[in-house]
Amino acid sequence: MQMYGCELYDHLPHLRRYARALTGAVEAGDALATRCVEVVVMAPTRFGLDRGEGARLPLYALLHLLFDQSAVQSAAARPAVSPHPIERALATLPECERRLYLLVTLEELSLAEAAQILNLAPVEAIGRLKEARERVRLAMTQRVLVVEDNALQAMEIGEVVADMGHVVCGTAVNEREALSLLRAENPTLALVDVRLADGGSGVAIARHLRRTRSLRTIFITAFDGDLEELGACHLGQIVRKPFTNEAIRAAISRAVFMPRPVALA
Repeated sequence: MQMYGCELYDHLPHLRRYARALTGAVEAGDALATRCVEVVVMAPTRFGLDRGEGARLPLYALLHLLFDQSAVQSAAARPAVSPHPIERALATLPECERRLYLLVTLEELSLAEAAQILNLAPVEAIGRLKEARERVRLAMTQRVLVVEDNALQAMEIGEVVADMGHVVCGTAVNEREALSLLRAENPTLALVDVRLADGGSGVAIARHLRRTRSLRTIFITAFDGDLEELGACHLGQIVRKPFTNEAIRAAISRAVFMPRPVALA
């Protein structure tokens, strides 16, 4: 086995990364990767360690086999749902499509290599990967609540949201309208001005959104000093007015890939 030690060591980071994604947890993933190594050292040539880089394919297949046979997998057919949005999106996929997506996107295998690991015909793999990507895209699409009393700015913000492929589920000019839309439209992200024309506070809205829905908020404001005074900077990102479309795009992109915040007590 010693002669294949370096080869196995080179593959270990890939095995750990994929095992963690497969199980949905660091500890479980590391345990699965360890079990994989234990099996491989008993028969290194059987698992392709004499083939250099080509050994990765049978090693991924072995991870699948061990994962499917594990007691944890028998007790719970899918990994625990993560707070991270991408992992939540992946959890909505059928298991074969989830593995195909991870092998191609995370492990950067070719579609042909991933299809080989999963025993799929190339044409079938193409269709399944296309469906997986579309379902992940839809799962990552945000329903955006815009709270802005300036009609022109609200329209401009809405255009940026739509151009990014997300959906404006409603536009509110005050706290009453915002809370009504929250109940009716179930937004997943809020873009909120701090000072509203009727004297209302976007901070109060953001606190409610965090407390009741663990909703992510982006403040779009010329009065970011208010956030510091009210101890509200932790409630969300800040885009300062006069804003640029690029700044709003960047803030939304960051929000989409952030885990949902912890609800306030």
